[in-house]
Amino acid sequence: MGDMLVPLYKLAPYEPDSSNTWIIRRPIPPEKHLVIQWVREHFSEHWASECEVACTQTPASCLIAIQDGEILGFACFDVTYLNFFGPTGVSEKARGKGIGSALLLESLHALQRKGYAYAIIGGAGPVAFYKKAVGAIEIPDSDDGAYKGMLQTKEEDNG
Repeated sequence: MGDMLVPLYKLAPYEPDSSNTWIIRRPIPPEKHLVIQWVREHFSEHWASECEVACTQTPASCLIAIQDGEILGFACFDVTYLNFFGPTGVSEKARGKGIGSALLLESLHALQRKGYAYAIIGGAGPVAFYKKAVGAIEIPDSDDGAYKGMLQTKEEDNG
C-alpha cells in the first residue's frame, strides 16, 4: 500500500450531520486504556501502539466516534510522523453510516488548523475512498514508504 497526499487547502468545510446518533470527540486521559483496548481488540497491536501515542499528547491526536458510551471508530493524526493521518478504523457493525468519513474530515481539519497545507495518508488502504472523500492523490513509489523496515512479530511477518 502506498501513501497518499491530501491538499488541505481544498477541503470543504465540515459540518456534522445533526441527525447522527453518534458523536466524534477527542478521548480524555482517563479513557485512554479503554480506547487502546478497543483498537487492539478490533484492529491490531500496531494500531493500538500508534493510538496510545496519540492519546498521550495534549490535546490527544486521536478522535473517537461514540454512541451511548460505546466506541464505534477512531482516527489518529500527527502520530507516527508529523502531518500523517492514520491509523483509522470503524467497527464492522458501525460501517456504512458515514463514521469513517466524519473521522477523516475532522482529523484533516485538525491538521489544517495546525497550519499544514497538505496531509499524508500513510499506507492508504481504501484508495478509492480517500480519492472520492477528500481528493487524495497517490504518491508514486511510496509502497511501504515510512513503514519500511518496521519491526514485526514472526506471525505478522509470515501472514
